[in-house]
Amino acid sequence: MSKQKEFGDFQTPSALATRVTSLVAQLFPDPDRIIEPTAGLGTFLKAAHHQWGEQKIYQGFELNPHYVSQARVHLPSPIEIHESDFFSRDWTLELQQNRPLCSLVLGNPPWVTNSNLGALGSANLPQKTNAMGLPGLEAITGKSNFDIAEWMILRLIEALPSNGALAMLCKTMTARKVLKQLWEQGQGREESALFLIDARVEFDVSVDACLFYLTGRPTGDLTATTYSNLSLQSQQTVFGYRAGQLVSNLSTYETYQHLANSSKDYTWRSGIKHDAAKVMELTLTPDGYLNGLGETVSLEEDYLYPLLKSSDLGNGRSQARKVIIVPQSQPNEDPSFLAERAPKTWNYLLKHKAKLDSRGSSIYQKRPRFSIFGIGKYSFAPWKVAISGLYKNHTFVLIPPVNGRPVMLDDTCYAIACQTKDEAESLLEHLNSSPVQSLLSALTFPDSKRPITSSILQKLTLLQKPLE
Repeated sequence: MSKQKEFGDFQTPSALATRVTSLVAQLFPDPDRIIEPTAGLGTFLKAAHHQWGEQKIYQGFELNPHYVSQARVHLPSPIEIHESDFFSRDWTLELQQNRPLCSLVLGNPPWVTNSNLGALGSANLPQKTNAMGLPGLEAITGKSNFDIAEWMILRLIEALPSNGALAMLCKTMTARKVLKQLWEQGQGREESALFLIDARVEFDVSVDACLFYLTGRPTGDLTATTYSNLSLQSQQTVFGYRAGQLVSNLSTYETYQHLANSSKDYTWRSGIKHDAAKVMELTLTPDGYLNGLGETVSLEEDYLYPLLKSSDLGNGRSQARKVIIVPQSQPNEDPSFLAERAPKTWNYLLKHKAKLDSRGSSIYQKRPRFSIFGIGKYSFAPWKVAISGLYKNHTFVLIPPVNGRPVMLDDTCYAIACQTKDEAESLLEHLNSSPVQSLLSALTFPDSKRPITSSILQKLTLLQKPLE
């Protein structure tokens, strides 16, 4: 097993640690004690010692005994390194037993998820308990996959005294999720900030990352500032929490928030989920329909529909290049009726039953065989206004019928069903208008795995009711 993978082990470059401690010294100039809870080789402690000198207390905690022995040999004598497992340590006791001291928690927690660790057979995992007493955290630690750094940082913030501060390198998405957990409970922290770093340059990994800084002082101000680099002169935006929603740009949001009222007349729907693209998605060729397994097949046209995917919508394409097998008109319908109405399609599904029956998602359990999801009356509306959930491009696309057949979307797309061209065009014009696009940009974070979600879209006020 790769130890780097097991421990999410990306040792901090010395030059980066020096730049970070120089910045933190401007934010938190006179700590009494500097603690690195996942110390590795102690790079941050060494940089901190260079920054603040001999008169401070320096303590590092590290699970890997090889790192501990190396650090003890190479670090200056005032720095203490303890062999310790983060997940079994009482951080509240550690940080608050000497409360008059101003403690700075500094470091770089593992950039890994618990499912990665589980897949690697690692025992280096937290107990799935609600460490902060927050309902949201219980949801995180109860899920099959969550960010270990998120769990660690939340636990450290819970333990942090009001006169302390925390500065951690992490994914920007992790920092926002931590803040969202706090803000959902009305627990803001003073001086919350994200200083962006280039993780490809620093760690040779392709991920959006930052230095996440905040103090232990509580505040009712549920905002944080983003800086473009490790400089206080590089302020970009202020983001925060408003009306149950993370807002990426508060200034823009406040200008257009009058448009952010949930529409009761329209519902955004995701597209079809099937988890079997090689079987369910086909391309028309001169010889017939070609599936992802290289098979050319002949199927009844009644259950084949044009298909658009996120890559189509994200690039402004409304011309379907594939078709999809739609064996149901609603989730609970049993596709076995195809045995009589469309025997070629039914036999095709049976031929590929091994792939279809082995789909991993729990949503297929206790459902009729060969079921799909994201299907309903709305799927068969002749016109749609749609957008990809995966792209930074916020442009909405008009989806007309093809040869009288409604176009289906994949499950990474969202759409509003429309009955007429006029209705769809009117909605499209509104959604692509400058005010609505500005609001949407203020509600989304481009570095998210799925920048656009149905909950965000549902906040966009649609100024008309559905046409009869």
